[in-house]
Amino acid sequence: MSDQPIIKRFIAGAVCPACTQMDTIRTFEDEGRPARECVSCGYADTLDERGNAVPREVPTRVSKPKAAPEKKVQTVQFFPNPKLKKK
Repeated sequence: MSDQPIIKRFIAGAVCPACTQMDTIRTFEDEGRPARECVSCGYADTLDERGNAVPREVPTRVSKPKAAPEKKVQTVQFFPNPKLKKK
């Protein structure tokens, strides 16, 4: 942990994506990554290297990514039908 305090700054005109309140978002650096939080509703997220929001979501049974279903591979062999011969 560093000795410097975390400086949190409000973003003028910013609207919270969760509660839609204006001027309640403040930004700061969390472990070297830019982050933001709403002082009204408590919404918080971090930003990735491209500046897109990465929400802090608690993993639950519902929010876990689904595993891809296993694909069943079955070989099929076609036999010519003798009744469909061309004349």
